[in-house]
Amino acid sequence: MPVDLSLSHEPVSDFLAVAPTPAPRALTPDQVDEFVRDGFLTGIPLLTDSQVDDLNDQLAPLMSQAPSPLWHEFHSNESGDPESVLFHALGAWRIAPGFHDLLWHPTLVGAAEQLIGGKVRFWHDQLFCKPPEHGGGVSWHQDYSYWTRTTPMAHLTCWIALDDTTSENGVIQYIPGSHRWNLLPMTGLAGGMDSIRELLDPEQCRSMKTPAQRPMRKGECSFHHPLTVHGSGKNLSGVPRRATVVNLIRDGVVSAAAEPLLKGIPAIPCGKQLEGQFFPLLSA
Repeated sequence: MPVDLSLSHEPVSDFLAVAPTPAPRALTPDQVDEFVRDGFLTGIPLLTDSQVDDLNDQLAPLMSQAPSPLWHEFHSNESGDPESVLFHALGAWRIAPGFHDLLWHPTLVGAAEQLIGGKVRFWHDQLFCKPPEHGGGVSWHQDYSYWTRTTPMAHLTCWIALDDTTSENGVIQYIPGSHRWNLLPMTGLAGGMDSIRELLDPEQCRSMKTPAQRPMRKGECSFHHPLTVHGSGKNLSGVPRRATVVNLIRDGVVSAAAEPLLKGIPAIPCGKQLEGQFFPLLSA
């Protein structure tokens, strides 16, 4: 069994050696207002080119070797279609030191505290990778539709570009203001981009006609609300489109499920706070 890095609740490598010390507030008041208004905030500088290169170097064997028993989920192609490949996995922080240490990046944690309104805990991570020319899309969805096993809804997603993202390689897209919509059922991450439309009322359908595309440079990140509808198209370019996602909760969120919250970890009784080995407190 490989070493499980979730046993360490502090950086285990020099990945953050060049991380900046943020100002007392990582985000400006205008940026916080933008998040409150739109349900997302994009283009936040987070990682240096060398840090992104380090993560991509650690990512390559994670994708190509036999799956580690430490993964919570591992889908070499969640779509099942060889012409529309979407690599999706949960648990890289337990395996690779760079993805582990990323959770303690001071800008990530500082911005999350402002947007989530309190101290921050780790929920789980994700990798979304689309190979050149036949990379699959990620369907429109709300993150919290997958997370109702935890409550209250005090969650936040940080999406981090490991490549420059463009309209040609599957840029992330948001529906502004959709964080004020009702909670929608799950429709699957690798289904058709339009599968969500049958769940929407006429006004919501009209909003879907004008999504906000948000190209980002590698190393930049975005934050979005757990109800914000978002997705991304296929990668038809000649370069990969890789991203890692850090999902966060406000300290105090509790379990709402009798079964394990993530595959391979002990169940947390309903009403008991998420804490311990798999849900470290990231705030100082």
